[in-house]
Amino acid sequence: MELDKMDENDWKYHGEGNKSLVVSHVQLCRVLRLLKYPAEDSENPPQTAEQAFRQIQNMVDFSSTVMSSLLGEKFIHSGEVIKLPLEFVRQLSIKVQHQRPAWRCDKVMDIYSGCALCLPNLTSPAVHHPTHTPPLCIEIKPKCGFLPSPKHISKDIKTKVCRYCMHQHYKVANGKWKRRSLYCPLDLFSGNRQRMHFSIVHLIQEPQNNFKIFKGGQCIYSSKEGSDDSPDMNILLHHLRPYFLCGNNRLNSQMTSKAVLNDFIQVLMNALLSGGGDGGVAIDRGGEGWSFCEASHFKDRICHGSQGLPRDSVLSRILQTQMLDTLDIEGLYPLYRRVEQHLQDFPKERTRLQIDGPYNEAFLEKVQKCSMEDDGSVEYAAAKVHQYRVSMTAKDCSIMVTLVPGDAEEADGEGLSTQRQLRDFRPPAFSYSVSILDLDPKPFDSIPRQLRLDQKIVSCYLRTGGALPKGSLPLLPSIITSADREDCTLLFHPM
Repeated sequence: MELDKMDENDWKYHGEGNKSLVVSHVQLCRVLRLLKYPAEDSENPPQTAEQAFRQIQNMVDFSSTVMSSLLGEKFIHSGEVIKLPLEFVRQLSIKVQHQRPAWRCDKVMDIYSGCALCLPNLTSPAVHHPTHTPPLCIEIKPKCGFLPSPKHISKDIKTKVCRYCMHQHYKVANGKWKRRSLYCPLDLFSGNRQRMHFSIVHLIQEPQNNFKIFKGGQCIYSSKEGSDDSPDMNILLHHLRPYFLCGNNRLNSQMTSKAVLNDFIQVLMNALLSGGGDGGVAIDRGGEGWSFCEASHFKDRICHGSQGLPRDSVLSRILQTQMLDTLDIEGLYPLYRRVEQHLQDFPKERTRLQIDGPYNEAFLEKVQKCSMEDDGSVEYAAAKVHQYRVSMTAKDCSIMVTLVPGDAEEADGEGLSTQRQLRDFRPPAFSYSVSILDLDPKPFDSIPRQLRLDQKIVSCYLRTGGALPKGSLPLLPSIITSADREDCTLLFHPM
């Protein structure tokens, strides 16, 4: 990109979160993340251009130094900070404004600093095998995959029902979503294919903001917040079907909708469970009570098959990083107060304790080598707060799985006869890549808000007894009410 020749017409609205807005280039495989701030501050930006640059550089450093070491460098794309012409940024803001969801317009795009984060557009990979069908990209926000230890919590329900499932009740009660999702993160993180299949089915059924599918860079399947309607499963199947047909195989052209969906889920699970190393199990969760959530609708507690995540799989790395939170927000809050009171007395200590960064090797060492025993020091308390903040980033990250279909000839390459392919309805080979997104540092000052939210979520769940209003449970389409079709053997290799 030539920064002095930026044209807003070369960019389009891509999406946004709570703190930033994303635009994508119409030809190049690039996206720009621009900061947002409250609309009431639109005339008076809350920070200088230098502060905005430092904020974005902090995001890059946190991703490239801290999260990359914990999650695995192969999964991370940290990007770089760039300075854009202010006139380009202003014109871009005008262009994308009408495309933004109304409920996001309480914040405006930063048009004063000219700072942005430039990243690869993972929904439209630049390098893939030439094929008649564009790549599929699946974005999953898996959320927290474990239950807390009972040692530091005040409500026993938190050791039985996971945070995500309780939060669903709170969101439905407050009108954010019309229906509860039956997805449970503990099923996805179990490593057991039956439970994982079950969880992905329910992500597809009620995606909310936890599941999106892109085709050639365009979002083809997602939820709209506050909408009464579920996304159209038939449209999704229309898009998926060509990916699971083998050349001129006429039998496969008559694949049932359930078979198409099952093949898609099998491929997605293979990507989530793929890893390197010796293929060992990093986190063996078999037989441990905390690996089941009582609110999960998966009721077969005696699962057959593996019950753990392969070493170095993306799910294993995320779960291990999430589990840096050993205290829960309730056990962490007194340590936060210890640090906060120390900073009130000694404000300049904020720099030494690295409360706002820099996110360098020294910060990473504090996270990785924090003592198990509380010695009463502010250093111990700060290190536990840092661990919690890193854990919170892992609990809120997204996984992007890119699938590139291969040729029918490539599917033949493993020595299977055409008859075997016809009989097994075997789909073509897929190349794949897996990335982890949304790895921004969580602010130190957000911890009191996290505690208040936790209390509200638990109180709501206990008050309703885990029951939901009539009509808030989704109706399962017939094509996803069971997964009784035999699993396909899929050719699968990393890109």
